[in-house]
Amino acid sequence: MNSDDNAGPGGPEVSRRNFLGSGLAAAAVTPLLATAATAASAAPAPASGSDGLVTVGLKVNGSPVTMRVDPRATLLDTLRERLELTGTKKGCDRGQCGACTVHVDGRRVLSCLTLAAATDERAVTTIEGLAKGDRLHPMQQSFIELDGLQCGFCTPGQIMSAVAMVDEGRASSDDEIRERMSGNICRCSAYPFIVAAIRDAQKVMR
Repeated sequence: MNSDDNAGPGGPEVSRRNFLGSGLAAAAVTPLLATAATAASAAPAPASGSDGLVTVGLKVNGSPVTMRVDPRATLLDTLRERLELTGTKKGCDRGQCGACTVHVDGRRVLSCLTLAAATDERAVTTIEGLAKGDRLHPMQQSFIELDGLQCGFCTPGQIMSAVAMVDEGRASSDDEIRERMSGNICRCSAYPFIVAAIRDAQKVMR
């Protein structure tokens, strides 16, 4: 998806900027980028061998997984192509839209900027791992009940960011929710409903 698709006079891009504010967006995206950079620098060196791959052992949605991966492979591509967990979406693939957000050891990260090798011995949670059997996570339920989605493409990333934000105790007001969620873009501009869904879900999560 091209990040410039909706740019133009009078288009949704103007509405999004008014809703979020450029300063708030920069403030929220920076921690995610820093987390991704730290994870990348911690990636293990390739093991000796002719294939040049590295062995990664991690927990994905509570299940242990061991695989051989290219040290350059992103966590996003590994989840989608190797583990078939396609709920995590590939949007801009440049860390700008938030559609690929997952949790690593409980912290939200941009999986398109995180190396799979950097998740060795860590716990990864995707949108598929939030529900308990047939019982949806409170955040998932609230997004459905309060129409916090339209096309649904950005929704997994929105929900993963929202869950982490509430768990961090950083959703005390609507303004703070907007600030902390500004790294997650909704091209359908469902932002008021997203805020309402988060406010509703946090009552149960707390």
